[in-house]
Amino acid sequence: MPEREMPLPTVLGPRGRTFGDEERAAVLRVLDSAVLCSAFGSEARSLEEELTRLYFPDPHGTVVKSVACSSGTAALHLAVAAAGVGPGDEVITTPLSDFGTVAPVLAQRARVVFADVRPQDGNLDPAAVEAAVTPRTKAVIVVHLFGAAADIDALRAICDRHGLVLIEDCAQAWLGRDGSGRLLGTVGDIACFSLQQYKHITAGDGGLALTADPALARHMRLFMDKGWDRSEGRIHREPGLNYRMTELTAAVARAQLAKVTEVVRRRRERAVQLIAALDGLDGLGGLGGLDGVTAPEPLPGHAWWLFPLLVDDNARWAKGLEAEGVPAMPGYLERPLYANPALPGYPPGLCPQAERLIGRTLLALPWNEAYSEADVAHIARAIRTVHDQGGQTR
Repeated sequence: MPEREMPLPTVLGPRGRTFGDEERAAVLRVLDSAVLCSAFGSEARSLEEELTRLYFPDPHGTVVKSVACSSGTAALHLAVAAAGVGPGDEVITTPLSDFGTVAPVLAQRARVVFADVRPQDGNLDPAAVEAAVTPRTKAVIVVHLFGAAADIDALRAICDRHGLVLIEDCAQAWLGRDGSGRLLGTVGDIACFSLQQYKHITAGDGGLALTADPALARHMRLFMDKGWDRSEGRIHREPGLNYRMTELTAAVARAQLAKVTEVVRRRRERAVQLIAALDGLDGLGGLGGLDGVTAPEPLPGHAWWLFPLLVDDNARWAKGLEAEGVPAMPGYLERPLYANPALPGYPPGLCPQAERLIGRTLLALPWNEAYSEADVAHIARAIRTVHDQGGQTR
């Protein structure tokens, strides 16, 4: 590892996470209570209330409700089920995401319809979504990839025009904002967040689903707890699963939630530093604010889950950066979602822009709020070194 004895902080080590006395006290608080199931405790309900009160108050007076559950995938399942998706229905989404985005659709025995992405940011192309709508379409799931806002206004207009439910997958976009300054998760009908190990804040696993629609909120809460409204006795009103968040998870999540603003602020601060350090590098492209031969200010509101770049050969770039002590993920995924064995029947070439990003041009760097100025300077030097060795961008 060139000129560095200590590797960069990662989310799998203490240096790269924000755990401290608050999380330890939270765990002990729950253990001392002897109530670890959220059906009987107060931690999960407090987490729900704190999320909406602190970060998602509705300026129009509408009550925003959140539902805590066991994972980000579970949150999306709550959303898909509440949207009424069932056998024979179709849900349009991106092939450039985690499998958790599509697993809930498959669980509802519906069909996933993949729309292509925009080459400049990897987010859903609204024109491709419009072209994919059929009479069987029930919902659209938009992923704000890497923390950058998708074209949410265009997608909202499409859904309104066709009577579709718009679900925002914000797992990578805690406190991200769109070009109008709106928090990501506030334009769709339902927003879903993740507390998985690799996210901005974590409780190991865990999810939260938000909506300002009382009917959707009720459906999601029932689906989270086996269709059981515990206020009225043991009556199962609707089909549902056990997606309850544990009290231990919720307690840790509450402590983490208080830190998310600072986490995102520091990630943005370090991203600005890297962009400035790369200014003038010939042809450097990025999905988060780098474009052309100069490095402008990063996209306003970017949450910087990862730091994405556009290059000419992502495999060569990843190998070169690894040699310089900088981890890099060529393509982010190994294949588009529809090329996985669990999703048979989708032809190669279905989404050419996504396939080109994955197979050739997209390079994703891990990003972390614990990076020091020296860490970012090291990353910048590594990028310049690989560039000068012949890893020309785009």
